[in-house]
Amino acid sequence: MDTVNMSVQGRTVGVLVAGQILAGLGQGATLSIGAVLAVAVSGSEAWAGAGATLTTLGSAAAAIPLARLAVAKGRRPALALGALTAAVGSVVSVVAAATHVFPLLLLGFALLGVGSAVGLQARFAATDVAEPARRGRDLSIVVWSTTIGAIVGPNLFGPGAVIGAALGLPQLTGSFVIAIVAQLLAAATYLFLLRPDPLLLAKSRPVLPAPMADAGIVRGRSTLVFAIVALGLSHATMVSVMSMTPVHLTDHGASLVIVGFTISLHVAGMFGLSPLFGWASDRLGRIQVLLMGQLLFIVSIFVTALGEENNALVAVGLVLLGLGWSASTVSASALISDLVTGTERVRIQGRSDLVMNIAGAVGGAAAGPVLAVIGYAGLTWVVGILVLGVIAGATVVTQRARAAA
Repeated sequence: MDTVNMSVQGRTVGVLVAGQILAGLGQGATLSIGAVLAVAVSGSEAWAGAGATLTTLGSAAAAIPLARLAVAKGRRPALALGALTAAVGSVVSVVAAATHVFPLLLLGFALLGVGSAVGLQARFAATDVAEPARRGRDLSIVVWSTTIGAIVGPNLFGPGAVIGAALGLPQLTGSFVIAIVAQLLAAATYLFLLRPDPLLLAKSRPVLPAPMADAGIVRGRSTLVFAIVALGLSHATMVSVMSMTPVHLTDHGASLVIVGFTISLHVAGMFGLSPLFGWASDRLGRIQVLLMGQLLFIVSIFVTALGEENNALVAVGLVLLGLGWSASTVSASALISDLVTGTERVRIQGRSDLVMNIAGAVGGAAAGPVLAVIGYAGLTWVVGILVLGVIAGATVVTQRARAAA
């Protein structure tokens, strides 16, 4: 990579990091309170997973349109529009809580989910002009940057309550005001500072002959399908357990402060070590790090299920859950970017985000009823089936690669 490209890539990653910090603050401020607010407005624990479900559905619905907008106009307008939509979602959620209109709250959650789609697209934006040998690292740095805002966000319940009381807002909605400001700042960061646009720059400097670069090529289609499925199942595993943890903890007498701290630790696990996993995926291989993530999931399941009555053990299990998600997401995302080139890469990235969020939505939707029927420990054992599925797929892909060699 020449000096000019290195400078552009460094600036691109820097702006994406800044935007993700702000976006993470907005998402973190509303993430762990979503399940509690859904129960409060609906009056039933069966709807506890509605927040995670609608958020992931909103993210899924936005994945393809944002990818198409990025292909047509570049990353800047796509990322900025997504952040603005998430800000609108926070406003709608506050109105829904004030009026006790549950369908409106579901709409607010769905719009908030577009912010998650922005985060997913931002990680791929880091690979637009990245050197292939450092693609995993650059992608993981953007994933990591969400840590700062996302860890602070769940601990803003106290300040959020003060802000909500000062503004005369319903209980539990003060954090959404913080999210509005954070998402608006994120939109401005993407729109005005992400220059030159990395995707438009990549399209103007094809490393392949023009027809091939424009259309794109796909290498290892069966491996690509596996990577997308593994990404989706790993996300479903994380969402299913994480979304029900606030409900489980509050049912066992934990305060909102403890709930927020637990989710903060989980989010730290999700993003805090992602650069390490990105480096490892560049050096050790994508499949190897993906399997590492699945092993972390397995340990998390045992710790969380066997220690469900102990808040400290639940917190430890949530940290391991986050680490498993991080290793799996970073490695699978880098693998997807490795296997596709040109504008086809952006389309495939959008489709992978769609699959990822649909899987998360299904996991979140199923988690509530499963929790109600067989409890928190039973839920964690059930999601273990998804982990075993990814391990089996990775084994098949590895064996095929060795046979082809």
